[in-house]
Amino acid sequence: RVCVCVCVCVCVWFFYLYEDQSFSEQHKDLNRRIDYKLKKQDSTKTLLIKSEQLLRIEEHDFAMRPGFGGAAIPVGIDVQVESIDSISEVNMDFTMTLYLRHYWKDERLAFPSRNNQSRTFDSRLVKKIWVPDVFFVHSKRSFIHDTTMENIMLRVYPDGNILYSVRVTVTALCSMDFSSFPLDTQNCSLELESYAYNENDLMLYWKNGNDSLRTDEIVLSQFFIEHFHASSGLAFYSSTGWYNRLFINFILRRHIFFFMLQTYFPTMLMVVLSWVSFWIDRRAVPARVSLGITTVLTMSTIITGVSSSMPQVSYVKAVDIYLWTSFLFVFLSVIEYAAVNYCTTLEEMRKMKRGKLTPFSRVAPTPTSDPLTTPTQNPDIRPTEGTRLRRQRSVRENVDLLVSNSYMIDSYSRLAFPLSYLLFNTIYWSLYS
Repeated sequence: RVCVCVCVCVCVWFFYLYEDQSFSEQHKDLNRRIDYKLKKQDSTKTLLIKSEQLLRIEEHDFAMRPGFGGAAIPVGIDVQVESIDSISEVNMDFTMTLYLRHYWKDERLAFPSRNNQSRTFDSRLVKKIWVPDVFFVHSKRSFIHDTTMENIMLRVYPDGNILYSVRVTVTALCSMDFSSFPLDTQNCSLELESYAYNENDLMLYWKNGNDSLRTDEIVLSQFFIEHFHASSGLAFYSSTGWYNRLFINFILRRHIFFFMLQTYFPTMLMVVLSWVSFWIDRRAVPARVSLGITTVLTMSTIITGVSSSMPQVSYVKAVDIYLWTSFLFVFLSVIEYAAVNYCTTLEEMRKMKRGKLTPFSRVAPTPTSDPLTTPTQNPDIRPTEGTRLRRQRSVRENVDLLVSNSYMIDSYSRLAFPLSYLLFNTIYWSLYS
């Protein structure tokens, strides 16, 4: 009985072991079928080695352009501007982030496909095939974004058509004219060109004409983008020939409100403040001198601040004309008080010589009589009766009259300075705005 029980148990154990192995093999086979179906549906996730075999990369020399020895290969360009990151007046450049897309046909990469689906790859395959060598003319710095992977996309169609897209940030030169700064408009352009292939080997063109250039909504702090447009042309190099060149042109108009708050309004206030000295008593020397020196130093600080944020150009800018003219008005207000003080001193000295003023007395700003109608040189001479002809005053007599009535200089300045500055502002803003 014991032997029979042992035999039965061994048989049952072998039966269950066989069933478990059979179930495992069926489960693995089912998983293989599911994985095969998923890979067949998603052709973009195939293994790289299989893609190289499918595209027959090892069978061709991709160091040569497609159709080498024949007609120039057409390469279409499509650009989407993501942002304009910065515009520097000091360095005369701008930084732009964009999506650069290339379209061409390479029959060496054609592959059979039943459903005519394209295949998409990343930068690993790009390094093994031929791609256009487009570069940015007049660029200072540029790089392809690599977070979290290199922002490169390659899409191959069964008939050999290729889409190659990169996300790149480039800093390029922009020749700016600051003659009307800050009331200026700048024309900048980003230029694309093939580095090695001239027009006999590669033909660059905008794939969809003017619609090839698209932009997102771009907002800049100091500029307003008036217009974006695409154009094309040819560039000649004496050693290598003619090259196709594409242009991304955009027009920038500067916002004036920032400069009105930071430059123009403070300058106007300093000029008006310098006129306050015309209403201060001419004998208040500390008050008028300190006010004049303060306005002059403030204008110097404003001019220095504006100049430090601008390139050192060899011509005069619009803001320079306004600042230096305003500085001249402030400086003349200081010179005006110097003239008033000098004339007052001469008047006091003359009266002291005539015995009408002691050295410790002060003179009040009262008008004096006309030296031509009141004889003062010889008190014994009396005007004769009868008709007298009034002759015109000479320059020296006018100067004597002004010296003896120095308070009149302030009176004239209260009117002359504001009217002159108003006339200057009218001419300035009518010319540059």
